[in-house]
Amino acid sequence: MIERFYNIFADDIGIDLGTANTLVYVKGQGVVITEPSVVAINERTGRVVAIGNDAKQMIGRTPTHISIIRPLVDGVISNFEVTEEMLAYFIRRASQLPNNSRKFFRPQVLVGVPSGITNVETRAVRDAARNAGARRVHIIEEPMSAAIGIRLPVQDPVGSIVVDIGGGTTDIAVISLGGIVLSRNLKVAGNHLNDDIVTYVRDEFKILLGDKTAEEVKIAVGAVVKQPEPLDATIRGRDLISGLPKEVVITDSDIKEAIGASVDTLVDAVKEVLEATPPEVISDIMHKGLVLTGGGALLRGMDNLLSQELKIPVNIADDPLTAVVRGTGVVLEDLDRYWDVLINEGDDQASR
Repeated sequence: MIERFYNIFADDIGIDLGTANTLVYVKGQGVVITEPSVVAINERTGRVVAIGNDAKQMIGRTPTHISIIRPLVDGVISNFEVTEEMLAYFIRRASQLPNNSRKFFRPQVLVGVPSGITNVETRAVRDAARNAGARRVHIIEEPMSAAIGIRLPVQDPVGSIVVDIGGGTTDIAVISLGGIVLSRNLKVAGNHLNDDIVTYVRDEFKILLGDKTAEEVKIAVGAVVKQPEPLDATIRGRDLISGLPKEVVITDSDIKEAIGASVDTLVDAVKEVLEATPPEVISDIMHKGLVLTGGGALLRGMDNLLSQELKIPVNIADDPLTAVVRGTGVVLEDLDRYWDVLINEGDDQASR
């Protein structure tokens, strides 16, 4: 009876808790929030100043007593209290409920996490979501959620491979019969590529860039293969020699060189997963191909490069940025069907 009451008045919520961005899906409404996983804290008072887009706008522009915190590092929680505050904010916004009503209409929440994280890290996500206002928390691995979100036949006796290139981690997963046959989790992802660009510009142009500028130039002219028509963008930073502002033009060839070593590491990791995959599953993958999801899938030429190196078809998912959170939505719509793909605890099994 109580559970039926909750189902009427509390929305089920799916969360892609990413290092760079957090996306929120509300059952029956779709993706309602896409904001950076960033929190601004007033160090004098300990209070939260801003979360999400508002906090990201403050990066590099804050006074000394305001700290900008990214509470997730490499896909896992590094600052529990700040993560809890951020989740509470997003859950409250998604539920459209004031602070004092959350305890009466607490939603059921499904959270996507990187593959291969430890039990302790999974427990931290579960506890943070509960403390943030969820009445029940389910956990799903992000590559599985992405595969469900792009409608791959994950529960059929057919092999599929998904490469989810996020902000903090890249997940490579071979999926069949509702489970992950083989997976690899890399720390080479969007943020790492930004660091590569900052290092390259510092070494080649003697200019110090901020992370935000590196992200913008990666989106504007980033490529992993030579482009038919050259791309360029003007970047502004601090000259390391004079200490004064300076601007230079950077091209897609510069970005290709900057991120080349990291991209090679990613390609090698996918090869290693394929080499360890059972022959029957490899046969399915050769026929169906590999699917790219996550923001890194949008890097120009990533699909072509992987196809050339792996000798299999490579496809970019429709709207790859939202694949994981859309998968949480599909699972929430039919929780009984997808129950076995979740990472559940004893209390979850008992309350099913």
